[in-house]
Amino acid sequence: METYLIIAVVILSVICVILFGKIIVMKKSTKEIKDCMERIIGKDTNEQITISSSDNQICSLASAINRQLCILRKERLNYENGDRELKKAITNISHDLRTPLTAILGYTQMAKNEDDEKKVKEYLSIIDGRATKMKELTNELFTYSLMTAPDKELILNETDIRSVLEDSIAENYVLLTDNNIIPQIYISANPVIKSVNSDALQRVLSNIISNAAKYSDGDLKITLAENGMITFSNTAENLSNIEVGRLFDRFFTVENGQKSTGLGLSIAKCLTEKMGGRIFAEYKERKLIIQLIF
Repeated sequence: METYLIIAVVILSVICVILFGKIIVMKKSTKEIKDCMERIIGKDTNEQITISSSDNQICSLASAINRQLCILRKERLNYENGDRELKKAITNISHDLRTPLTAILGYTQMAKNEDDEKKVKEYLSIIDGRATKMKELTNELFTYSLMTAPDKELILNETDIRSVLEDSIAENYVLLTDNNIIPQIYISANPVIKSVNSDALQRVLSNIISNAAKYSDGDLKITLAENGMITFSNTAENLSNIEVGRLFDRFFTVENGQKSTGLGLSIAKCLTEKMGGRIFAEYKERKLIIQLIF
């Protein structure tokens, strides 16, 4: 009996030693985790938590924290980029609104003090143009905020995108010809049925065509393939690969697109992705190429 008791005491002692050792290791590991967290949170670094312990549970905890730190870093980066972009956007919007508003106020005052009816009509025409520009900008801002809302869902239906493309070209034909652009159109002879929102697709296509009117050097080629890929191609001598890479950024405009709000292609990208499609641009042999695929 005493032998069994001694064995039991020895076993319990060994267990206690093991548990005590495990506690020591856990305390050391938690201190390492705490020290790493304080160091990582206190400065902008990509450092990860490292521990000396080989305990599976402690290692699993450290890995889980590292994953969350990675997510936190991405969110912080997105926030910082978004904050910078928002400040820049506010500056751009303020400038875009202030310029025509200042002109409107100036020409209004001049019209009040002018007795020549011909001059007054000239001033009113200028005021009308500036007011139209302000309306276009506010409409684009409203559309962008509406379309990018997380809870904004588009109802998709089986649609002949060939028909939508033809309507968009017809709708913007005067805009193109006013800019001395006669488009070359190559459209599939057969219906191209895709699951899209026809109104959203119409907006996407119109924005791309409008963009071509601003940036093209006088030509535009529009192609619709049997698989549903829509390609817009135009010569743009003054563009660069860097500028083309930023065309879908909010509020981005290039020098020869000063009449643009910088939202048209951002809206096109947002709507395309909400419909499950892809849109991308490239610059090849002095040509701007924008492609849509659903």
